[in-house]
Amino acid sequence: MGNSESGEHVSLPKLHVAVLMGGWSNERPVSLMSGEGVATALEVRGHRVTRIDMDRDVALRLAEVKPDVVFNALHGTPGEDGTVQGMMDLMGLTYTHSGMVASVIAIDKELTKQALVPHGVPMPGGRIVCTAEIFARDPLERPYVLKPVNEGSSVGVAIVTAEGNYGNPISRDAKGPWQEFDQLLAEPYIRGRELTTAVLGRVDGPRALMVTELKPKSGFYDFDAKYTEGMTEHVCPAEIPDEITQACLDLALRCHTLLGCQGCSRTDFRWDDSQGIEGLFVLETNTQPGMTPLSLVPEQARHLGIEYGELVEIIIADALKAREAKR
Repeated sequence: MGNSESGEHVSLPKLHVAVLMGGWSNERPVSLMSGEGVATALEVRGHRVTRIDMDRDVALRLAEVKPDVVFNALHGTPGEDGTVQGMMDLMGLTYTHSGMVASVIAIDKELTKQALVPHGVPMPGGRIVCTAEIFARDPLERPYVLKPVNEGSSVGVAIVTAEGNYGNPISRDAKGPWQEFDQLLAEPYIRGRELTTAVLGRVDGPRALMVTELKPKSGFYDFDAKYTEGMTEHVCPAEIPDEITQACLDLALRCHTLLGCQGCSRTDFRWDDSQGIEGLFVLETNTQPGMTPLSLVPEQARHLGIEYGELVEIIIADALKAREAKR
């Protein structure tokens, strides 16, 4: 195996890896792409792979397969919210990425704020609102953002502006997250630029990789922009001041550590470049970042000399290290 920029060399024995993917969340198609990419990379590197498209019998399937380690390539609920993690803990399985507690907190945007803001992590204000409330009045001064409390990949995010076509107040018939969720998180809209930083668990401790700026060709960085080729330009590394780059690296590592993440995570930022460092805010930390061809973690790793197959093995090595630490 090749060496990464840090000089770390990962040497794994040949393993039987169950790649857990699919499921029934809104992010199922992305999870299937992530899982297939991981499975193929592992097979190329000589590992035995069992692909598992998660259904309600997933525990029975895992018990039958008896893998050395589970690569968790699920996105959204229940694969990212602590449910599957708790199940695998009970089964005594070794699995990649964050454990149950970190997963429960990180998928819930309000719990994430409660865990991070007291430690000095800058995050937007806002509050949770009952969906019925927004049909009577705006919960915040426009422009503001409405998003589900516990979904990832920008699923169901709406930016409500004075000129928007949602109505004023928002119409019940307007297409938006209020048609799917009983509660929403309302946050002030932060003008500016979309930045993201991956953190990768290493033998010598987690490291923030680099900063990517995301420039959607139209609208904002929503689910379609993330996963449709050609809809978003990735500027990697981001062309931003050194001070902002270092702040993103430091904050991403701090979020990863404070939340108790493992394997890899990705922290997303909004930066109002007219405000300098005061305009930088953490939006969320994703404990199960995508591993598709368009995904940001593989892209950042590649820029640092870590090719895709090695990245997958580094994430597995971190899971094995965590298992040994528990023992």
